[in-house]
Amino acid sequence: MYNSKMHHDLPLRNKIIIMVSVMASLFLVALDQTIVATSLSKIVQEFNSFSSLSWVVTAYLMTSTITVPIAGKLSDMYGRRRILLIGVAIFTASSLFAGLSSSMFDLILWRAIQGLGGGIITANAFTIIGDLFAARERGRWQGIFGAVFGLSSIVGPLLGGYLADTHSILGLLETSWRWNFWVNVPIAIVAFILIASYCPQLKHEKKPVIDYMGVAILASALALLILGIDNTEKIFSGVLESTGISLIVLRALIFIVVGILLYAFIKVEKRAVEPIIDFAFFKNKNFILISTVTLAHGAAFLGAILYLTQFNQQVFGATATQSGLMLLPMVLGLMISSISTGLFIAKKGKYKNLIVTGFFGMTVMVALLTTLNSSSNYSQEAFLMFALGLFTGIALPTLTIAVQAEFDQKKLGLATGLNQLARSLGSTVGTAIFGSILTLGVATSLGDMKNDNYIKNITKSPEASNFITSTSDPDVLLRLNSPEVKNSINSGFENNLQRLPEANRAYVQREFESAQKAYSSKIVDAFSESIRKIFVSASIVIAIAALMTIFIKERKLEKAKITESPGL
Repeated sequence: MYNSKMHHDLPLRNKIIIMVSVMASLFLVALDQTIVATSLSKIVQEFNSFSSLSWVVTAYLMTSTITVPIAGKLSDMYGRRRILLIGVAIFTASSLFAGLSSSMFDLILWRAIQGLGGGIITANAFTIIGDLFAARERGRWQGIFGAVFGLSSIVGPLLGGYLADTHSILGLLETSWRWNFWVNVPIAIVAFILIASYCPQLKHEKKPVIDYMGVAILASALALLILGIDNTEKIFSGVLESTGISLIVLRALIFIVVGILLYAFIKVEKRAVEPIIDFAFFKNKNFILISTVTLAHGAAFLGAILYLTQFNQQVFGATATQSGLMLLPMVLGLMISSISTGLFIAKKGKYKNLIVTGFFGMTVMVALLTTLNSSSNYSQEAFLMFALGLFTGIALPTLTIAVQAEFDQKKLGLATGLNQLARSLGSTVGTAIFGSILTLGVATSLGDMKNDNYIKNITKSPEASNFITSTSDPDVLLRLNSPEVKNSINSGFENNLQRLPEANRAYVQREFESAQKAYSSKIVDAFSESIRKIFVSASIVIAIAALMTIFIKERKLEKAKITESPGL
């Protein structure tokens, strides 16, 4: 229960300062998901530990996923300000120490801790909008926050690539992959100071009781679930080799344990004085609908878009950074519609038709992505991306408004946290499933490429042969066709070419280029067909979600004075 003497008026200036500070923190968390990816190759080079590389990503994903629903509940109990400040402090300190890591173990440890801070920020950033603004006014800020996520997807690869390469700053400092973590520190410190100075602290009439057993069981279940979905084969490679069990069996065992833990969690929560998750939420049909739609969106949209960047690399020959920039039309569409949608909701107070329109529009656009193939031009992709971004920007922030409209103020943190958890789990599951579709499709189409002329050619070169760890592994075969690897192979070929008699060079070069072109054509055709299956699957999932949005009941969004803050 909140204290009846709480303040409900807060100057607009203070609100804006708080929101800008929270937005900066959220931007750093969103940025972290893309900026670190550009550093992975440099990290491997420095620590010479490729086998542990997957943990750099999975450690963060695991702890952030665990933290989101728990942090949402704790913020309902202790107030948004206190929990948010803890999250920013953890994220700042772990970013600093991640950059100072002297080993891969240190980096993975700090990435896991950084995920705790990131999860807390993610859970509370969207919830604090509900504290500061009445339901109808939340649309403006939800739209802006949606645009922030879009902006981070562009800034991340650019800034990450620049910092990871060595550059001099004013002739005093040289950048490296470590700066991709350190860049968070000054911005996060300023955000921490502003939130501490301007965000009021909620008072409570009674001392909250934390359900420690529920937290422990839920955290264990979510951690195992992530490990059973994301990078399972790489993380448990030692177990698979030593025991001889298959990946399918290992995953089945993990999911059985997850099921047992969830059963135990339900039993514990029913007896808890202050349960981490209130199961009364699941009696709310609208909440179940919105959460399912959010889960489906995370799986279909985020999973499909991830592999579109690979399409850009394989078909258009784009580098990793360029392939990210090629998604700019989608980000532009998302930013325009997110902000416009927020303004519309604030003015009209309606949101259901926006959700329905957004999801049916996304269904059509993702279905049209199936028309992309090896002969497509970029202008076709750019148009589809822009339209997809427009419809996504209409639906995405509106879902958060819809779920917050279902509950009173004291349950807002948990409701928003569970909604974020659904999106996160959806994207993790979608990425894993679509990855399997891609791998299986490419493997089936290509088979073992050991007799391919191009493979035979490059295995003769000591430098190039390092890239070929298998002639049947789809990941290896696709990587051989990436611009970065092709440049390295071509460079090694040119060096070897100079050792041949001049009379033979032209012939050998023509043969090599012909073999490389034929290989690339095979890869692109196999990849295009596999990614078409991904887009077909994604469009079906989003279509189902779109049909479900029709049954969402719209709630009345209350208006209030701009200075009124319902949660303060």
